[in-house]
Amino acid sequence: MSNDQMKLTTQTSTMDCCGLVTAQKEPVPLKSIEVELEVRDHVATVVSTLNYENKEDQPIEAVFVFPLPGDAAVCHFSAKIGQTQIVAEVKEKQQAHEDYDDALSSGQQAFLLEESEQSPDVFCLSVGSLPPGESASIRLEYVSELAVQADEGLRFCLPAVLNPRYQPQGSEGASVKVTSVPASLVPYTLSFSARVSSPRQISKVESNCSLDPLQYLSTEQTQAAVKLAAGHKFDRDVEVLIYYKDAHQPTAVVEAGQASAKPGTLMGDPVVMLSLYPEFPKSVMSSVVSCGEFVFLLDRSGSMDFATTVDEQQETRIGSARDTLLLLLKSLPMGSYFNIYSFGSSYEHIFPKSVEYSEKTLEEALKKVEKMTADLGGTEILEPLKHIYSQPCIPNQPRQLFVFTDGEVGNTKEVINLVRKNSGSHRCFSFGIGEGASSALINGLAKEGGGHAQFITGTDRMQPKAMQSLRFALQPVVVNISVTWDLPKGVSVTSLSPPITTLFQGQRSLIYAQLTGQSSEAAEGCVTVKYSLADRPSQNQLHFSLKPAEDTGLTVHRLGAQTLIRSLEMEERDDDGKHDEAVKEKVVELSVQSGVSSSFTAFIAVNKGNGEPIQGPLVCRYVETPMANYNFCAMRSSNSLFPVPVGNTTVHSACYSSSFDASFDSCRREVDVSMIKQPPRDPLLQLVSLQKATGCWLLDPALATALGKTSEEVEKTKPSVVNKEVWATILALIWLHALKMDFKEEWELLAMKAVSWLRAQNAACVAECVEAGNTLLGCEVQKDVLGL
Repeated sequence: MSNDQMKLTTQTSTMDCCGLVTAQKEPVPLKSIEVELEVRDHVATVVSTLNYENKEDQPIEAVFVFPLPGDAAVCHFSAKIGQTQIVAEVKEKQQAHEDYDDALSSGQQAFLLEESEQSPDVFCLSVGSLPPGESASIRLEYVSELAVQADEGLRFCLPAVLNPRYQPQGSEGASVKVTSVPASLVPYTLSFSARVSSPRQISKVESNCSLDPLQYLSTEQTQAAVKLAAGHKFDRDVEVLIYYKDAHQPTAVVEAGQASAKPGTLMGDPVVMLSLYPEFPKSVMSSVVSCGEFVFLLDRSGSMDFATTVDEQQETRIGSARDTLLLLLKSLPMGSYFNIYSFGSSYEHIFPKSVEYSEKTLEEALKKVEKMTADLGGTEILEPLKHIYSQPCIPNQPRQLFVFTDGEVGNTKEVINLVRKNSGSHRCFSFGIGEGASSALINGLAKEGGGHAQFITGTDRMQPKAMQSLRFALQPVVVNISVTWDLPKGVSVTSLSPPITTLFQGQRSLIYAQLTGQSSEAAEGCVTVKYSLADRPSQNQLHFSLKPAEDTGLTVHRLGAQTLIRSLEMEERDDDGKHDEAVKEKVVELSVQSGVSSSFTAFIAVNKGNGEPIQGPLVCRYVETPMANYNFCAMRSSNSLFPVPVGNTTVHSACYSSSFDASFDSCRREVDVSMIKQPPRDPLLQLVSLQKATGCWLLDPALATALGKTSEEVEKTKPSVVNKEVWATILALIWLHALKMDFKEEWELLAMKAVSWLRAQNAACVAECVEAGNTLLGCEVQKDVLGL
């Protein structure tokens, strides 16, 4: 096979199939998956072993496409054929392809692992010349940072699914294509074990899958182990949430360099990882910003009609997004501006340009939001983003963009690059809905847009996560951020992280830096983060020991290298999309030196044993999954990546039309909508929907119903000297505080609006109103608890 053929084959395979398939359209059965997770504080090291077996009577070449977390740094890849272990090395991508091609032509076994050109969270593994009857064990290791969730848990996700990547119309190349399968038909086993260690006590470990009981390995409860319960089918992402006591303490880890590496290089010098949690002055944080332009961008592709879990009784993704938009809109401050975009194969906007927030514009928007369904086909997010950025910014109204999608797009890098180019004019908050949402897309939007990313999976409620992001968006913008180092004489520092462009109260910021030079073991360093907040200069400091921590391996070095590689890759293309060769060379050099994957390198492993030259070309093909075996409309589970039996035949998940969302949409319309039972309206959302833009409630029958009372009861108990709106608003506040405290983070901002409105009325007899309201509703809420 020529180099050009090889490149074309590999690229086509990368984007056109999932699972491991042969040239004869037969699967290489995946027998088992073993995953070992080691978490140290907030860094994860993952070792995955995939075990295959060739049951054919001739050598095969196969291709396997699979997802990894978007910020994962792949740092080891090896294969074991029989008793022969082959360890891969990182090479420039073109060179790796040529070596792979040469090896196959010589009859040698070879393996090629590379990142998709469209998205950094999809990898393609080519397995060349696997002998008849032979087993192959493929070992993959990667490291990644664990994201902090709204409830302060650290989230690890092992992706089992890869949703169809929607390719923009008219673009070159097809999307990654996979199909769903019933969990009961997945024919391989998964073993998953995790070890957690931290300087702080481990409070608990939770998962969306059944776990064996947590075992503490130390009396201080700073080390623990946990396993997936027996019988787990790999039919969904495995999500693990880890909770530490006092999680918001700043930390520093200094890791010694590699003994065999040259001093002065990244791998030869110590690397420090700083985890900072800035604490802002309370006097500044007590007043939220009362201005801003809030632009909401909602995915209305066909897959948004799926439930967020495999439980069909759960609300659909689009339904949850509508409820979340209601809460967000009701919580916006008076004097701000807003607009709502929705997208699929095309896009729509409620207003031609952002409008001032008022009762009239709020009502108009909510009427249209209530009618939004998942009826816009595919997932083309680039065009609506371009339209949003083409709108001139409103003076003194900082733009805040909220993106909600369950999506996978084939042009992830292009989308993120657009956000980065416009990062000076806005902050971007992103929400990945459901399993399989691209972590590269969701995290990339927030990181490059100076905002915050959230993932909504399983039985998670979208509303509290969205409200946390709104609270971040309402924080004063932090400006003039600088990081300064105070190190002993003879020690210099080189930052591996891009400059910090955004800070939020209580939100973690990670900094990686290379330390060059010698210091005594007792030496100490100090880092100071300075910034301005609401025109007031502030700073936070962290002192740390320069003595390297023990037993950290090279995890911090690899994460530091990954951080620098991703930053350079972002810089690598100019506005015309042309390559900067100097930057590309630097990325390749860094990738090869650190052993961490990049978009310009690949892992190549060749077994240089006695191989017989292969006669004729090896051709990679993929398998069509017979759709007739399943009811297409009922396929609402996540998309499996791995081989599955259909009838008496095992096939690989492969070949989904890139117009999946559009196809699903046309199928969905054939279902009798009257047969779908609509869930009753949540009482909290019912009450929220009645609040006015100013923050007050009206005394009307709908409010009485939401409070569980009759109109006569509510009217009759009103103190005579109080006007109806004040009475209605106090009743709503009492109801929220008494009956919905578990959901306070969802209604806290709109309650603050209500309190501000009440104060502006200078209403008399507030204490009498609170007492009468408690009597009516059977509650005991104190006036000061309401903030009055």
